[in-house]
Amino acid sequence: MQLTEIITPSRVLANLEGGSKKRVLELTAEFIANESELDSEEIYQGLIERERLGSTGIGYGVAIPHCRLPSLDETETRGYLIQLNQGIDFDAIDGQPVELLFVLLVPESTNQVHLNLLASLADCFSKDQFRHDLQMATSQEELFDIALTAFRTEPA
Repeated sequence: MQLTEIITPSRVLANLEGGSKKRVLELTAEFIANESELDSEEIYQGLIERERLGSTGIGYGVAIPHCRLPSLDETETRGYLIQLNQGIDFDAIDGQPVELLFVLLVPESTNQVHLNLLASLADCFSKDQFRHDLQMATSQEELFDIALTAFRTEPA
């Protein structure tokens, strides 16, 4: 499975206000629920439980919150790109505020597929130009185009 297969224009959000890690995850869960008809509380609880194991803030202003959801079909993996309107404390490994999120939701039965996606995401977000372009984007369309271009160049 490739990153280009799990993101769509409707799964991108620009300029989300949050203020705190908890609030951003709540708003993200609501956004995902509206887009997908999944349960926002199930999404929120899954993301919070994963954060309790350790922050998904990977550094450089980026976090990759992720969780397994029993309600997802075994072939259904979803990715959401979210740009925040300001950096927030996410307990990232480098202590820097997070401005970009990529939320990964996978079926409960998924194993290696989701690990491969996380590795691909970490590789993309390690590139300075990619992060800078996403931070400077001013619309959902621009965010999606930047992400899709970068994801297409990722090795399989």
